[in-house]
Amino acid sequence: MARTTTLADTAGLPLDRILSGDCAEAMNSLPADSVDLVFADPPYNLQLQNELHRPNHSRVDGVDNDWDRFSSFAAYDRFSRDWLREARRILKPDGAIWVIGSYHNIFRLGATIQDLDFWILNDVIWRKANPMPNFRGRRLTNAHETLIWAARSRTSRYTFNYAALKALNDDLQMRSDWHLPLCSGGERLRGDDGKKAHPTQKPEALLHRVIVGTTRPGEVVLDPFFGTGTTGAMAKRLGRHFIGIERDETYRRIARTRIDAIRRVDGRSLTVSPDGRAAPRVPFGHIVERGLLEPGSRLQSINGRHTAIVCADGSLLANDQRGSIHKVGAALEGTPSCNGWTYWCFRKRGKPFPIDTLRKQVRAEMQA
Repeated sequence: MARTTTLADTAGLPLDRILSGDCAEAMNSLPADSVDLVFADPPYNLQLQNELHRPNHSRVDGVDNDWDRFSSFAAYDRFSRDWLREARRILKPDGAIWVIGSYHNIFRLGATIQDLDFWILNDVIWRKANPMPNFRGRRLTNAHETLIWAARSRTSRYTFNYAALKALNDDLQMRSDWHLPLCSGGERLRGDDGKKAHPTQKPEALLHRVIVGTTRPGEVVLDPFFGTGTTGAMAKRLGRHFIGIERDETYRRIARTRIDAIRRVDGRSLTVSPDGRAAPRVPFGHIVERGLLEPGSRLQSINGRHTAIVCADGSLLANDQRGSIHKVGAALEGTPSCNGWTYWCFRKRGKPFPIDTLRKQVRAEMQA
């Protein structure tokens, strides 16, 4: 059965609020084992030395804020360890974390994540459709960022909505390289002066994919570097709760205004495509035991080339082949494997139906 977050699970949490202050201290105020997912976009520690200009001599609006400056790599590592330790403490046993970074910091973060006994599941390359060019021409254009997805521990039963991500990707298995544009146009928040409200605002599409793929409706997503609230905006829209932590009052104000304007999607549209692998196992023999197919029933292959007889023990008999629905199908087709549930069909009212429809019927009864 799918796990669901109940009111008891979230009692006492500052749901759908933006907390002020240092991220590690704010997380320390939250109860252990209380959050389903952490999405973290920490300072990248870019170590910028000089201003960057375009060929036309205009200044590039880069990241030169005080919150991205650290005195040394050791100082950055201490900062990272402090907040990651708190993030792991507040995650539920089956919770997970996403951390995004660039080549400046992601490798240091990855080492700390492993040192703290998180279990890395994937690294994802966000390949930018519209990267900023390298104006000096002395390096490759930096066209990607890296996300690390990690479970709280090696034994965590983390959420992965495989079928939902496959549906997002036109029924193709979602890969670990994501081609998405930078935040720009109307999505880019700007201040009264017309400048970017936040220099590292992430695109909503990125958070949409993370939240749909690795949480369930009603669960709690915490962002310890909330900025202008992309995580909270997407969490609200997709029927999840959020907790944001942000020390900058201007960013908090912008985020709150942004999130208040978001319309929450409700009802069946929030459900994700079911993952068959998570459903209860139903052997073909159970179909026969329950009388949904009687011994002696004749099945036909989906391509119409082969037939088989259903035996009392749940095996199939076809020519000189006898075995499971999968083994017999593979032998008849001369292939190393076969999904018998979709390969074999039975007839009802003169029409063929995959035997998988009977398995779905039994699963629905088991989960009722």
